[in-house]
Amino acid sequence: MSFVSPKAPSAPTALIADDDVFLEHVAPPDHPECGERLIAARAGLEQAASAFAAEGRERDYTMLPVSDASDDQLARVHTAEHIERLGHLAGRAGYLDSDTYLSPRSVAAARRAAGAAAALVDALDAGRARVGFALTRPPGHHALADRAMGFCLFNNVAVAAAHARAKGRERVLVLDWDVHHGNGTEAIFYDDPSVLFISLHQYPNYPGTGASADVGARDGVGRNINVPLPLGGGDALYGAAFERVVLPIIEQFAPDFALVSCGFDAHARDPLAQMSLSSSAYGAMTHSLMERLPATCPLGLVLEGGYDLQALRESSYAVARALLGAPPPTPLGAPDRALPREATEALAQVAQEQARFWRLA
Repeated sequence: MSFVSPKAPSAPTALIADDDVFLEHVAPPDHPECGERLIAARAGLEQAASAFAAEGRERDYTMLPVSDASDDQLARVHTAEHIERLGHLAGRAGYLDSDTYLSPRSVAAARRAAGAAAALVDALDAGRARVGFALTRPPGHHALADRAMGFCLFNNVAVAAAHARAKGRERVLVLDWDVHHGNGTEAIFYDDPSVLFISLHQYPNYPGTGASADVGARDGVGRNINVPLPLGGGDALYGAAFERVVLPIIEQFAPDFALVSCGFDAHARDPLAQMSLSSSAYGAMTHSLMERLPATCPLGLVLEGGYDLQALRESSYAVARALLGAPPPTPLGAPDRALPREATEALAQVAQEQARFWRLA
């Protein structure tokens, strides 16, 4: 974490929530969710800070103090039984399912990861900066209220969203651009009208959820937007999805707090998916979101997946550049005519489902 440089309070900054305990969540041999992922993401942020310093820009990072999530913070989104069950597993090693492992310090790392997401919310809510990034491990968006799954123990971004609500924020956005559908986050907020959940994900893919027809339930109808994308989609498809669906809905929702489940596994290099995003696309998505959010709306990113180390480093660099105020080298995407028919049809299906709730072109 040595990349963080102290700055004068008046200097523009991006907040960083990170902790070395995340490296104590030790992966079994050859497991893709390994500590080297965090090291690669940190390297991308350090590279961005160095580039800004070389350019003479007055921008830098501020490190946040991080502590464990409290039982109360976890209980807003998880059952007491799940919290207790993981507590009893602290110090043990093994697998909770075919994908999700424990090492002796994994539960401690998961508690700290959820706490880091909550600490980022606290700092952004207090106005210490407009933007920030929580470099959490283990990831969280697959964790359900009552069980761990998909490499995830506690749902970090859900803890953050519920914490923002508890602090008085009335309209919270969770945008999930991890390549895998954020099924845990969706389920937790599926009937909650105060949280707008938007997921862009490869479909079909693990965990098999995320159909465009799943739009929320009861009071939350219309607050769940799934954007399932066909295999092979890249910058042009994501650019069209942002312009045709994601950004118009966000503008109409007008969030007063925004969070991103920031997975980097839609990258062309990633071994666990079949999408083809470039590294710079992640910076472009971050930049376009910052531009279209209300000016007073804080934005916090929470690290999720991404399993190629080079892609993680380059994509983290691109996101950090955007958070620190640099425009992307190229805009996101390309005109709709560059999309194959399957991609155009997928976006049209999403627009058809969501036209009941939002004004979409």
